[in-house]
Amino acid sequence: MEAIIMKKHESNRDAFLLCTILFFSLIATACGPSQNVESGPGNVKNVMSDRLKALEDREEIRQLLVNYGRYLDQRNFASFANLFAEKDGEWIGGMGRAKGRDTIRQLMEEEIGGASEEIPAANFHLFMNEHIDLDGDSASATTKWVFMLQNTSGRPEPLLLGHYEDELVRGKEGWRFLRRRVYADIPGDDELK
Repeated sequence: MEAIIMKKHESNRDAFLLCTILFFSLIATACGPSQNVESGPGNVKNVMSDRLKALEDREEIRQLLVNYGRYLDQRNFASFANLFAEKDGEWIGGMGRAKGRDTIRQLMEEEIGGASEEIPAANFHLFMNEHIDLDGDSASATTKWVFMLQNTSGRPEPLLLGHYEDELVRGKEGWRFLRRRVYADIPGDDELK
């Protein structure tokens, strides 16, 4: 009986060691050869910390993209403009070009209207398929968009399809748009300058 218990204990220890080796092997493999991961718990900790930071950055940028759509559809252009870098933030699209928060807000209010104005028909934007590339305190992103209207039958109908090309920057307020270029793909816009 004692021999069976000892054998089972050795088997559990071997399984634990095998799982530990596999875990650290997976971490090293996932980091790839370009990461120069040396063995040791400190280096794995640094790699995991870097990966966690990248995930947090991507999630903050995704929230920025969501807030853009939410404020745009609410016609809340004060909050909308605050999504851009304070002095150098720039919005470029078919309605024009604006640099700086006050100028961006003014352009949106002139071209689209404010939240207090009556919206002629139910309409909103859908955003999808974002692709985000991080580079330290800078990032770039591409996002697809669809502008939807309520048609005369009361059904949703896509009016425009397009994409955004973004340059983003991390500052004291977190991630903000440095430059957001808006393209209508179907039907297409005139070439943006």
